[in-house]
Amino acid sequence: MCARVQLAPSTLQHDARGIIQARFASNADMSLPEYLTTREVANYLRVQPRKVYDLIQRRAIPCSRVTGKWLFPRALVDLWVRQGNEYRGALPPLHTPPVIAGSHDPLLEWATVASESGLALLQDGSLDGLNRLADGNARAAGVHLLDTTSGEYNSPWLRETFPGAPLVAVEWARREQGLILPPGNPAGIRRMADIGSECRFAQRQAGAGSRILLEQLLAEAGIDAGTFAAVEPPARSETDIALAVLDGKADVGFGIHAVAQRFRLDFVALHTERYDIALARRDYFEPPFQALLAFGRSAGFIERARELGGYDLSEHGRIRYNAQT
Repeated sequence: MCARVQLAPSTLQHDARGIIQARFASNADMSLPEYLTTREVANYLRVQPRKVYDLIQRRAIPCSRVTGKWLFPRALVDLWVRQGNEYRGALPPLHTPPVIAGSHDPLLEWATVASESGLALLQDGSLDGLNRLADGNARAAGVHLLDTTSGEYNSPWLRETFPGAPLVAVEWARREQGLILPPGNPAGIRRMADIGSECRFAQRQAGAGSRILLEQLLAEAGIDAGTFAAVEPPARSETDIALAVLDGKADVGFGIHAVAQRFRLDFVALHTERYDIALARRDYFEPPFQALLAFGRSAGFIERARELGGYDLSEHGRIRYNAQT
């Protein structure tokens, strides 16, 4: 199925760069562009171009149509090939570390320790989490990826990245996303349009769900992302966004309510998103994840979410995606 990427070409390249370098540098030819043309992807897959057009017509290969031209995100093509294994023989089980990769979430960060689940975190963005899950380097991935075509969270990305794989996604929480501002909001910012070109804007790295959402909100408001003075380097976590504002390195940041409240910063809510945890169906039933889910029903967990702020737990634990094999 064609990849549902709806951002501008320059943004697409920026989003994919960190993912490819982080997860595929060791086994992919980095001299190739990050977005392949039809002829390039045919050479990459060692097939004739007419075969690629057949795959496009059947919506059987990750691709995007940009200004009338088909482009193929090499990271997704690599995943597509890996997930297409048709070997039916017995393979020795691979040891998957008990790690939840993906997007940073303060409530999940606290709960993995407090629940004594034995799980650890490696949080460096939603797309990095999906890549680690696909490579067997993580047992689960925390994701909050908006599909800009349907407006749906996470499920379209899982269907296209892991076609036919026995995955489930469990809702962790709904979170408020918005503008993080200095105490008292001295610039009087109440919406995106209030942010002046002189404002230093802290945002997440390419491949983070917050970055994808931010660019979608800017597009909906008709605002050019290049208008703002982006704080470099990009923040690698929600906490880093808040610290950039708190330390005076940024005039405004885009992140979740919980980190703004933690550091006593002002917050303007712009969007409510859904954060899910994706994992193999078999791992859902294993003790580590079940311990985490059980802890999520405790009074202490609910109280912690209330203290952090900006969380809605009304659908916590609900299965949001269950692939049919």
